[in-house]
Parts: sequence; structure tokens; C-alpha cells
Amino acid sequence: MKTAVPCYYHLDVEVSPERVGQVSRILAAHLRYWDLETLVEPVCHSTEMLLRAIDEHATDKNTSIEMWWNRHHLITAIGDNDRALRPDHELRDCLQRLAAISDGWGCCATETGSKVIWFSQRARAGERAPLVPAAPSPHLREALQVPRAVPVMAIADAAGTRDEVLEEAR
Repeated sequence: MKTAVPCYYHLDVEVSPERVGQVSRILAAHLRYWDLETLVEPVCHSTEMLLRAIDEHATDKNTSIEMWWNRHHLITAIGDNDRALRPDHELRDCLQRLAAISDGWGCCATETGSKVIWFSQRARAGERAPLVPAAPSPHLREALQVPRAVPVMAIADAAGTRDEVLEEAR
């Protein structure tokens, strides 16, 4: 099991419809490598939403994606270079869904006029359950006793009187 060390990943990509799936698979591979399997679905889904919105609304498709794992939270940031793209207008629906999925999110401007949209997901390091060998199922150590020839009288005494059994047998 890997230790919970802080991790960082950076990816520059020109967004296009076919690249969205590729980026999602790349991010999923890094999350699995960092032992954060439980975060693959929400992080990849959120990233795909943002990249599709950028592809639809932005004129400059060059984006940067960064992920930071600090042992407690995974922070994913997507920065676009389009100064004309307004998160409060074009990305409103996407940001509302992002807020519902993530533990925290935000948007900030950079010195160059571009925007960075980030979101975070909580997790614990090595969140998977340890493998424990299952206990073997119980086995019969004694062989079943083969019925022995029991005298009819012993059976009759257990079932009722001897005369009743003999009358039923006739």
C-alpha cells in the first residue's frame, strides 16, 4: 500500500470533443496510481463537465489542468486562457452542477486575465479496505454414522408400545 504523500500533476491540453475523454482517462490513471480510486468518478465527471463547457463557449481552447493531493483533499484546477469567457454567464449551469458534486469550489482570475476554476474532494489516503483471508467454512470431521440394524423392539419402545407397532405392521 502506498503511503499518503502529497502529490501533484499538471497537464496542458487543447480542448476538443475527442480530447475530453482522453483527459478523463489520464486523470483517472493518476488517481488510481495515488490510491484514490473512490475519487475517480466525481473528479473525472466534474472535469469533463468543465472541459465540455470550455469547448462549447471559449474561443481559446488551450487549458491547463492541475491536481493536488494533500493527504486530505484532492484539489483539481482548470485554467483557461479565454479572457472573454464569463463564468457567471456561459458557465453558470456547469458551475451549479460542480457545486452540487464537489466539497468545495471556486473561481479566480489570474494576472494575465484568464480564469481558474477549482474544486475539491475529500478523501483519506489508502481508503480501500485491507484484504483479509476469509475463514474456511466448517467441515464435518466425523463421518455420519451409518444406521445399524436396530431391533424392532427398540424402535417400538421409542415410538409407543410394542403391541401397537406390531398391530400397525400387520
